[in-house]
Amino acid sequence: MEIKNNLKYHFLFGFVLVFMNIFRKYVTMGHEMFVKQFNIFGVVLTTTYFITFFCVYALNIKVISPKTLAKKNLIYFFLGQISLFFVFPAIRYFLEEVVVYSISGYHNYSDSTRTFWYYIFDNSYYSLKVILFSTFIYLLFAFLKNKNKIHQLELEQQKAELGALKTQLEPHFLFNTLNVFYSELAETQPKTAKGIHKLSELLRYLTYEAQKDYMPLQSEVKFVKDYMYFYEKRFEDNLFVDLKIEGEIGMQEIPSLMLIHFIENIFKHGIVNDQSFPAEIHIQSTENHLILKTRNKISLVKNYSSKGIGRENLKKRLSLLFDNNYIFDFNENDIEYSTHLQIPLKK
Repeated sequence: MEIKNNLKYHFLFGFVLVFMNIFRKYVTMGHEMFVKQFNIFGVVLTTTYFITFFCVYALNIKVISPKTLAKKNLIYFFLGQISLFFVFPAIRYFLEEVVVYSISGYHNYSDSTRTFWYYIFDNSYYSLKVILFSTFIYLLFAFLKNKNKIHQLELEQQKAELGALKTQLEPHFLFNTLNVFYSELAETQPKTAKGIHKLSELLRYLTYEAQKDYMPLQSEVKFVKDYMYFYEKRFEDNLFVDLKIEGEIGMQEIPSLMLIHFIENIFKHGIVNDQSFPAEIHIQSTENHLILKTRNKISLVKNYSSKGIGRENLKKRLSLLFDNNYIFDFNENDIEYSTHLQIPLKK
């Protein structure tokens, strides 16, 4: 289930709550008492109560829970919930005992019951109702969102696997043939044999290993280097690409075939043989994040908007994998194209 606009559901829940509250009063009070209680002052106080209710509801579901519960900061979450036991009566006091009193001259609470702790205690029941209700609704929407995200990831993975299957032509036969060529050329033409070996490793990685959702960072970086090796052979001394790698490149995991999108974009749609403007690839591993920055001269015969790395597909994949916990920026002008990617490392 995909919830594109939660606002209408919140309004629906609000309408149901208001209706249930009115219906409860009608049933418990009876028709005569209900009509008698349904005067102007009673309507105003009911309105102020629901304003207070939905203010706390919005505060919990839009601020406290997303910033604490979503990030598994349970201590801050419970502290936030406790604070709502004071926020609810504070808002209600302001509306009823300040605003309404200044207009009507009537208090909802008597002088003896308008003390601080009594007011907090007397409203704790109503505070608890809105806290539990808003937390439940937040968890419900989070569950539905995650369920939809998992479904989307499964669909994307199936598409990727189908695409990979379409490009496989008897991989075992292909690898065995490459191994035969490698064995025959290992002694007489070692440079050619080395290229065949790297091609075999690159294809094997694409065909078998990279089908997983996540791969070790060192495997992804090696794949990038193997990919660049063939362009080095093609351009020989006319390839000008500065590859810089910093930090620990080990078994930390990142989404498979994530880096190659950016590297492939440089070689396919950029200029890599201009010594005055070398392409730049900077891969940095920090304690918790992987940072990738690229910069290259734009080829005049290429169109990044239509033939680039598929920015929309990449954004969709990043959003499904990391929600909003990532950075993906790009900058394009008439001369150069640059990107900046930051994603969490999975340990």
